[in-house]
Amino acid sequence: MATDKHILSAFDRDLEAVQAMIMKMGGLVETAILDASQALEARDDELAALVRANDRAVDALEQQVNEEVARIIALRAPNTTDLRTVLTVMKIAGNLERIGDYAKNMGKRTTALGQMPQVAGAGGSIRRMAKAVELMLKDALDAYIQRDPELAMDVRSRDQEVDQMYNALFREFLTHMMEDPRNITACMHLHFIAKNIERMGDHITSIAEQVVYLVTGQMPDDARPKGDQTSFAAHHEVP
Repeated sequence: MATDKHILSAFDRDLEAVQAMIMKMGGLVETAILDASQALEARDDELAALVRANDRAVDALEQQVNEEVARIIALRAPNTTDLRTVLTVMKIAGNLERIGDYAKNMGKRTTALGQMPQVAGAGGSIRRMAKAVELMLKDALDAYIQRDPELAMDVRSRDQEVDQMYNALFREFLTHMMEDPRNITACMHLHFIAKNIERMGDHITSIAEQVVYLVTGQMPDDARPKGDQTSFAAHHEVP
């Protein structure tokens, strides 16, 4: 009995350590989203470069989480519920790493845009979209820590608003391109940035769904609401 309690407390300590890594990752990614959008609006090349550089810390933390999860599984032989918890942690880390990659890509495109004419209003619109996504991420991580499936489902529903913001920006960029062909290259970069933010929302939705699964043992059974009605440049790269 004493041995069981010792194993349980050791697992709890391990889980706390890996959850701390997740929250550190989350904080870095939240900052990256806001910094990337601010760099775009202010045409701040130094801040854009910082976003790109800081992505290495996010990547390193994801690797650390994966290694720790593998160690916990091998060493602690967790039961079904505990195994679900550590696997959820690993999936959340993977989603956070991808969101960080999208922020890094925003930084790269911001540097390219610095050499082009500004597209009126684009920076502010993208910053508002990025802020909505950053708040979704904050709430998704809070839902995880608090084991709150209702908050997670609220985050999931808000992804549709992000899709609608993306659709509006897509139409706006098309209009700018048709009105003045000199805007085409800049608007293409801006479109990819908006698409990166829309994809961040998808990954945050995935985190929210993992929280629901963690708490209830079931993934949400209703179809995920999607508001992205565009097909333009659907295939996008994130180096």
